[in-house]
Formats: sequence, C-alpha cells, structure tokens
Amino acid sequence: MFQFIKNTAFAAVKSSTFDRFVKLLENMDAQKSGFLRVLTYHRVDEPTRRPWLDPGQISATPKDFDEQMAYLATCYQLVTVSDVLAALKFQNKKDVPPRAVLVTFDDGYLDFEEQAWPILRRYKIPATLFVPTAYPDHPEQTFWWNDLYQALQNTNRKQNLDTPIGTYSLSDAFSRNRAYQRLKNYMKTLKHAEAILRVRELCSELGVQPAANCIMSWDSLRKLHQDGLTVGAHTRTHPLLNRISLDDARQEVIGSIEDLKREIGFALPIFAYPGGEFNNDVVSMLEREGFSLAFTTKRGINNIKHMNPLRIQRINVGGRTSLPVLRAQLLSWTAHFNKLHNRMDA
Repeated sequence: MFQFIKNTAFAAVKSSTFDRFVKLLENMDAQKSGFLRVLTYHRVDEPTRRPWLDPGQISATPKDFDEQMAYLATCYQLVTVSDVLAALKFQNKKDVPPRAVLVTFDDGYLDFEEQAWPILRRYKIPATLFVPTAYPDHPEQTFWWNDLYQALQNTNRKQNLDTPIGTYSLSDAFSRNRAYQRLKNYMKTLKHAEAILRVRELCSELGVQPAANCIMSWDSLRKLHQDGLTVGAHTRTHPLLNRISLDDARQEVIGSIEDLKREIGFALPIFAYPGGEFNNDVVSMLEREGFSLAFTTKRGINNIKHMNPLRIQRINVGGRTSLPVLRAQLLSWTAHFNKLHNRMDA
C-alpha cells in the first residue's frame, strides 16, 4: 500500500497543476525572513562513471544539478556558512536574508571536483564540503558501504549467501540489490570497527576486493579552498558517533579539525554528523570543544532565531528529487511535506 502511495506522490509532483501550486506558494513565501534552508548533497555524477560505488549516494546527475543550481541562483539568496555564523553572533542586529539557502556536500567524493564545483562556480554559488579527513591521499581507506556494494554486485558467486540477518539469493540484480539494502541497514546498527570488519570478511568470502578510494586528495581540497570552497570537519573515519564511545567520538571530531588546520591551514568551528547520527552527549561535547554549528540529516527548514545551532536541520537531495519537489521543500512552511518526503526517500 505504501509503495502505491509513494508512486502516486511522485507522479503527482510531476504534474503541471503541482508546478502552478508551487509557484503560487513561492510568491506568498518570498518576503519571509529568518528562515535558513540547508541542502545536503553527496555525489553529482552518472552511475555508469564509477559503477563500483553505491549509486544511492548520487544526489543528482550533472544535468539535474545544473538545473537545480540555475533555479537557486535565480530565485534564492545563496549564503555562506560564515553568513550563518555572523547571523548567530549578532542575532539581534543581523538576520539571514529572505529565501536564504546554504548548499552543503558530505564526504568529498572525486565527482565534487569534477562535476559539482564547475557548476557551482558558473552560477557563483558558495558551498561547504564536509570531509572525513582520514580518507584523502589514503587509498587503503574506503567507505564500508561501497565495499559492501562492490562485493555483492561483482562477486561470481551464484548460490545463496548466509548472513547474521538471514539468507539472501545472489542469483540476479534484484536479489543482490535487496541483499545490499538489508545488509547495509544491519551494518549501521553495529559499532564502527565491527561493521568494517564484517564487510571486509564478506568481501573475502565473496572473492571481491574492496572498492577503490574515490575521495579527493589534499591537493585538490587546498585548491578548491583557495578557489572559495569552505571545507568543514566530518570526523576522521566517518563513524556513526552514537556507535562509539564519547572519548573516541571526541578524538574523531577534534582530530578532523586538526587535520584541516594542518592541511588546509584553516578550519571554522563547524561540523556535520556522519550519517546524521548523534546523541545528547555528543552535542554537549561539541559545545564544550567550541563548535558553533553542527549539521544533522533531520529534514527541515530552520528558523534562525529559534534553532539549536548544534542540531541544524538539512534537506537531503536524493536521486529522485525532481526540481518541483526541491522547490516545494524550500518553502518555509513545508515541515509536514519534509516529513512525508523522509518516508518517500526510504
């Protein structure tokens, strides 16, 4: 039943009626100030360019991303993370402008430099990139979800795979994708080190090497920083911070800031939670360590005067986020729509 509702909703947002409705609401929304919209992207690419990587990490194709950025450049006020810091510091004197949007990227994949950055530059759109700092220039460091995807997609094995959460067929593409989604969700429940170990063991069992590291080098990050990109901390090794000890979480967070200062020469007190996972202890630790902004993956629009700066909501852009859907999500009143879209992304 929910799949039917999901498909019906996607069909509805493609209609001309929905487009006219969004335009009407945009006109009503135009002068509302004090709302901060933060977009989250991961990858901008064609799935065929690096087929060993999980295509679910692709937020948009280059064509769709270009269309989205053209729209933002025309219809919204693009702000920097420094603008947000200033608005918080001088809350009674300064505000974010009406229709404020901050564009962020997580993880630092190579296609950011190859595909996304040239488009951002063309439209003069500032962006912030959150990087797990143990990955640049370390080919042995790979994201476990890409290793898992590579193992299940490229193994020659045809017989069933026994796992801690059940037995899965590997006989066809549909079955392999199903196994990947189920195992990926299971790995997220494990401690970070255990998830990596389990995936490496699975790669060995299936006779497949881990996926190639596709994270930008420090030279590339330095070049983009000099070109105007803001580079922020995203831990060192990308653990879910509520799956490790608080002391380990602190080392991951502080270590990533130290790496940025050493390699880039500069680091703002900003942070993005890997996978959007955190708890109250982690938030308190960030506050003690002097962080001013921390970004979650909880979907929503932020009221700058009332938001918790260490729990900033973002709007995740996924492969099925059409331009009409994105436009609707950017409206200041769309909290209920964003909750629905969280389910539609699942």
